Amino acid sequence: MADKKERLFVKGNEAIAMGALAAGCKCFFGYPITPQNDIPEFMSKAMVEAGGEFVQAESEVAAANMLLGAGACGIRAMTSSSSPGMSLKQEAISYMAGSEVPAVIVNMNRGGPGLGDIGPSQGDYFQSTRGGGHGDYRLLVLAPSSAQEAYDMTFDAFDLAFASRNPVLILGDAIIGQMKEPITPREPKKVDPNEGADWRLIGAPVKGKGKRAHRVIKSLFLMDGELAGQNMKLQAKYDAWKKMVDFETFQVKDAELVVVAFGSIGRIAKNAVRSLRAKGKKVGLFRPKTLYPFPEKQLEKLAKEGKRFLTIEHNLGQMVEDVRLSVRKYGDSDLFCVYPGNMPSPDDFEAPILKALGRK
Repeated sequence: MADKKERLFVKGNEAIAMGALAAGCKCFFGYPITPQNDIPEFMSKAMVEAGGEFVQAESEVAAANMLLGAGACGIRAMTSSSSPGMSLKQEAISYMAGSEVPAVIVNMNRGGPGLGDIGPSQGDYFQSTRGGGHGDYRLLVLAPSSAQEAYDMTFDAFDLAFASRNPVLILGDAIIGQMKEPITPREPKKVDPNEGADWRLIGAPVKGKGKRAHRVIKSLFLMDGELAGQNMKLQAKYDAWKKMVDFETFQVKDAELVVVAFGSIGRIAKNAVRSLRAKGKKVGLFRPKTLYPFPEKQLEKLAKEGKRFLTIEHNLGQMVEDVRLSVRKYGDSDLFCVYPGNMPSPDDFEAPILKALGRK
């Protein structure tokens, strides 16, 4: 593994794979779909060299259920896919959340609906932040805007997954996954061999050899009041996540208008804000790094200060609902959408930002 001061020039997808390996990931279950194929390709060699297990499953459904099994045994495990493949994984993800199994899942969002295209999109925001499968559950959702953040968020995701006993989702897109830029790797993590020792499945007790209690990991609760109790427990966990919100602000202190954008669009919007600042325009940027939990209190505080908002997304308008809920006591948010299938540049954002800035 690279020295912590060494810089590597890699794709975002490769950075994710490297971050997972450095975090102690020991199982990877994949299935090919563009634009995330670099992740399983990298893992097919590096995971074996690291003493772990790589499986190219027969389907996305199979890969997700393999992840469920590995996580239930307390193994640091991961899968990755892209939008249509993520739809196929949702049943198993619901089971993981319902049975409190830790796992790391990567979605390199592509254009949709349907098969769409292989270019970037943020159209999976609702699926990611609302629990894309059946039932009431949530995932911790992290949204990188660079290869370095993709590495760091993946590295941290395994600790988050095991600390909360819940799947963690890294939501990127084709820009993040395919863009090459320098990263600084971290020191490999020394994983506690007793991680999950109080709940993980380690086989049935052998008769006459110890009195270890029988363990069951399940998401089926049939007794009266049992399911309600489990849902209350899960909701309390999700509420506790609010203290984990993470975000970036840029030039917001004296801004009259704050642009809210995440992921690759947040990075592009930052350049547009920087350009407009050079022209004397009082605009700033708020970029959520955690999409769930969403930094609602931080946006509410800015709204209370009298700032106005423009949400920019690479979809038809999804995160804007969370922005509007956050600022509703004091204001609203305008919306500018980049339709999936188009590739935006900072210049594309300057006109809508100026339009929103000029609206009273």
